[in-house]
Amino acid sequence: MHLNRKAILAAAIALLFVTARTSFASGPDDKDKVLRKLDVAAANFHSTSADFEFDSVTTDPIFDKDIQKGTVYYERKGSAFQMSAQIREENGKPVPKTYVYSDGTFKLYEKLTNQVTTLSKFGQYEGWFKLGFGASGNDLEQKWEIKYLGSETIDGIKTEKLEMVPKDPSVKKNVPKVTVWMDTERGVSLKQIIDEGPGQYRVSVYFHIKVNEPLPKDAFTIKTNKQTSFISR
Repeated sequence: MHLNRKAILAAAIALLFVTARTSFASGPDDKDKVLRKLDVAAANFHSTSADFEFDSVTTDPIFDKDIQKGTVYYERKGSAFQMSAQIREENGKPVPKTYVYSDGTFKLYEKLTNQVTTLSKFGQYEGWFKLGFGASGNDLEQKWEIKYLGSETIDGIKTEKLEMVPKDPSVKKNVPKVTVWMDTERGVSLKQIIDEGPGQYRVSVYFHIKVNEPLPKDAFTIKTNKQTSFISR
């Protein structure tokens, strides 16, 4: 696997289809109301688990799509935050991988090669890992230019659609825009479309979402053995 910060950042933001109703016109007051609802939800947020499907699409120079399926976990205790994405399959084949972010360090475990790759000093991206899962409206306003696109219903759940452009130029270079469909009552994202630059985007869908329920004890644990190889970057 070719591992780079652009791919990791995009996956993390993701690390996230059904028919939706047409959104309505909205103004600044509507956006503020949505963000303040997210402030309230974030204050009560402790953990989330959800199943996901990530569709990575390339349209140029030729069309290609990779589909990953698995389960994601998020947990916040005070100021401490951690997340993991456990991928079960890629394009219908078993390709087990585990992504874990904790204490400013990002790790990827690839079971088929029995290898752990560690990226340190990743704390600057913590806000992106929280996107759509436990982030307050204030958190989002600090890192994104936000446009409110109205309400849509996904699978019977009312969501608020936000278009967000990164304020950090280094992030914007790799991820020009993200569109999220937020369930503001629970403070979670049901769908995300991540623009990864010309000819590339990722669609993330989350379902079977559970908020503030106990997580598996090994949710953030990478299981290795004596044969596991370790790489640091």
